[in-house]
Amino acid sequence: MARGVAVLSFAALVGLLGAGAACAVSGNGREKPQAPDDRERTERLAMVASQIEARGISDPAVLEAMRTVPRHRFVPAGEASFAYSDGPLPIGQDQTISQPYIVALMTELIRPTRVQRVLEVGTGSGYQAAVLAECVAEVYTIEIVEPLGRGAARLLAELGYRNVHTRIGDGYDGWPEEAPFDAILVTAAPERIPQPLIDQLKPGGRLVLPLGAGIQDLVVVTKTAEGVHRDVVTGVRFVPMTGKVRNSR
Repeated sequence: MARGVAVLSFAALVGLLGAGAACAVSGNGREKPQAPDDRERTERLAMVASQIEARGISDPAVLEAMRTVPRHRFVPAGEASFAYSDGPLPIGQDQTISQPYIVALMTELIRPTRVQRVLEVGTGSGYQAAVLAECVAEVYTIEIVEPLGRGAARLLAELGYRNVHTRIGDGYDGWPEEAPFDAILVTAAPERIPQPLIDQLKPGGRLVLPLGAGIQDLVVVTKTAEGVHRDVVTGVRFVPMTGKVRNSR
């Protein structure tokens, strides 16, 4: 499933370019990617400063994840020189990797903590899953496009993300045997919220997704004892969600 771009007046902010990555072991025993030289780390720091912090993202774990995850590893070789630019990029199968700001924003909106178990619907390149994995305990991610899902699974394993669990399938159904989840993040736009995802969310949990057709609303759905509460954050543009969701209209 494709990743999105913010429909905001930020076109003047331009990211920097970069390539290359290695692996190291984090303090909690999880392997995590790190830049092998100062130039590449500088490019990521500049991306975070100009594209993400400048737009109001402040969660320390999210900012550190965006500084750490090697985005250039999640794009095709021909797009690597644009990996840290301020926009989405094609990743094949008519899909894209999201604008870095949108990845950071959606991650911050789930209010990540180190003990959370999070479901992602739409693995795509695996970049969003990697960012989540830096911030939470476990990530369960589903991709409906098999070549993308297989490729992302290989890359995430290569980069040492042992806390990311991948599956090929229709994200409309969620991952019921691993539910409930503390948070759910959806990276393609349904016109209505899939009921299975609400059912698999813990009370008090947050579901973050683009909702609607054309230019969508980025919505935070909070599950409460009384039902669900929706907050609209901003306008975004994602590809439509595919699969069973089309039969639920």
